[in-house]
Amino acid sequence: MSAEGAEGVKVSCGERLVELLEAYGIDTVFGIPGNHTVQLYRGLGNSAIRHISPRHEQGAAFMADGYARAIGKPAACFLISGPGLGNAITPMIQALADSVPMLVVTAVAARSDLGMGEGRLHELPDQSALASQCSRFSHTLMDAAELPKVLARAFAVFDSARPGPVHIEIPLDVITQEASDVSTIPWPRVAPPGASLSGLAELAQRLNSASAPLLMLGGGAVGAAKEVRAIAEALDAPVITTVNAKGLLPQGHPLLVGGSPSLGCVRELIAGADIVLAVGTEFGETDYDMLFLGDMPVPAWLARIDIDPAQLCRNQRPDLALCGDAKESLAALLDSVDRQVAGDTGAQRVSRTRAAFPKEQHWNCELQGLFDCLNDALPGLCLVGDSTLPTYYAVWQYEAGGPRRYFHSATGGGTLGFALPAAMGARRALEENVPVVALIGDGAAQFTFMELAAAVQEGLPVIVLLWNNNGYREIREGMVATDVAPVGVDIDAPDFVAAAKALGCAAQRSNSLDSLSDALQEALNSQRPTLIELPEESFLKGAVASWY
Repeated sequence: MSAEGAEGVKVSCGERLVELLEAYGIDTVFGIPGNHTVQLYRGLGNSAIRHISPRHEQGAAFMADGYARAIGKPAACFLISGPGLGNAITPMIQALADSVPMLVVTAVAARSDLGMGEGRLHELPDQSALASQCSRFSHTLMDAAELPKVLARAFAVFDSARPGPVHIEIPLDVITQEASDVSTIPWPRVAPPGASLSGLAELAQRLNSASAPLLMLGGGAVGAAKEVRAIAEALDAPVITTVNAKGLLPQGHPLLVGGSPSLGCVRELIAGADIVLAVGTEFGETDYDMLFLGDMPVPAWLARIDIDPAQLCRNQRPDLALCGDAKESLAALLDSVDRQVAGDTGAQRVSRTRAAFPKEQHWNCELQGLFDCLNDALPGLCLVGDSTLPTYYAVWQYEAGGPRRYFHSATGGGTLGFALPAAMGARRALEENVPVVALIGDGAAQFTFMELAAAVQEGLPVIVLLWNNNGYREIREGMVATDVAPVGVDIDAPDFVAAAKALGCAAQRSNSLDSLSDALQEALNSQRPTLIELPEESFLKGAVASWY
């Protein structure tokens, strides 16, 4: 279908791109305009898409990541060529590791200049090759006419495959290419596949005859909360979740194990199951062996459901491998599940495991008080963590109030500086009545602290809990534990409260759970971002267990 501009006005490829993104449901673009992307912005002013300007391109991609994790659909980034993409590489690595959909659109040199090495502005020898290492695919758009097909490929990944970042680069002469005849109607969306019916029938037979079934869920199951609960209750099976699957069962549900498969007592539960159904989990080290205990026990009989066929051949070897979307596959499985085997109830098995949590070496009651304070003061909050000490303990001690209400950067890519801009992206995505909290350390905060200025300007009232232990404490402990003299870990920091106020935020320091609760209530009623500094020594009176 031809789509020409009003009254025959010529339309550029950059303008068509904006129109197509809007047709796909993209409502937010994060980016910093530059000389090479001015023409991408030509159509934004007349669209319903909101543009948010971070203070660094890394912040743009972290914001897109947080947006997508919070609601399950992608946002877009508009970045300049060369350094713009380079600054987004770290967030793309994080999003790739955690299967987070994100559309990264950049400029690139004109077609006649590609690969010439003549010193053009922002030039890289092969920008697409760089992006391809941290994306599901990277494509160079060589003609405006191909734009609808390339976007269709990107959204097919987001909709029906293992999601992740997709990079599209547009040469400078293609951005301005006339595109009046390029359709603004997206290609049909691709529905996700379900697992094979014969495989599901075999799985149902096994589950129905199991004496001690167990479900293990990863981030790939996060869109199947209804089906997960129905399957778990039909099987009377305990449910173990990784970080990205937290909240798939409601808090307090009798079949919710909580904790983490990294804990010894949870591993004992896995070893005692006669069948384990693992859905949407890669069995990665940062979820299953964060404490470096060694390999997880091999289940007596393991079935895996995953949308990525390659993932079914990594880490844990399954006895039954089913390739398909979690929601579609579990919905089909549910019709055949009817377990009648007697034995310990799932709730009894869960209760024994949860009773063992406080006996674990890596369990901290003081930090549990912090997590309880958050949930009590801000019911239904979305908590976004960074690589900092409370976040590590949150892996097994924090329970989210629902799907997509807890995520962090400590697993997967494991970057610093994620939480603050990612929380801003989540704040943009979620309804106003959902509090959004960033939990970040003093070292990590200095990576992206200036994004608070963007939060103020854009009216994104995130709550930032800044855990201050005066440097890179966990790395320092690792050095000491391995007889390495601590170098580079004791860093100076600004007065965070004063700095946040200078950027236009509300800010205060809290020294107790009671004062924190009051501060959270005050922040909840604020229309601007709030920073609350938490000195570690005020909240941890005793030592914490080190896993080095």
